[in-house]
Amino acid sequence: QVQLVESGGGLVQAGGSLRLSCAASGIIFASKAMGWYRQAPGKQREWVATITSAYLTNYADSVKGRFTISRDNAKNTVYLQMNSLKPEDTAVYYCKVQRGWADYWGQGTQVTVSS
Repeated sequence: QVQLVESGGGLVQAGGSLRLSCAASGIIFASKAMGWYRQAPGKQREWVATITSAYLTNYADSVKGRFTISRDNAKNTVYLQMNSLKPEDTAVYYCKVQRGWADYWGQGTQVTVSS
């Protein structure tokens, strides 16, 4: 079955950096677009970034220029490098993949940015 496991979250001061990882199994990873999403307390889950199987990337305006999504097909892993973090980046971060008509999500990793 499809499994996504995020890691790398934590507590960081404003202006700091974190790198999130999402390890995937149960899919042909190299053929899949992968996405990162986040959900802050009391808010809806929102899209952050996507990387396609052709390594094309796209970002939400709120993170453009600060976050970088990348992938390592040999490790079945997608990354989210987050720089210049702001308190408003505080959220649970999730990775997502689509297989067929279904979306699969990881359990999430907490990112907290203190001011």
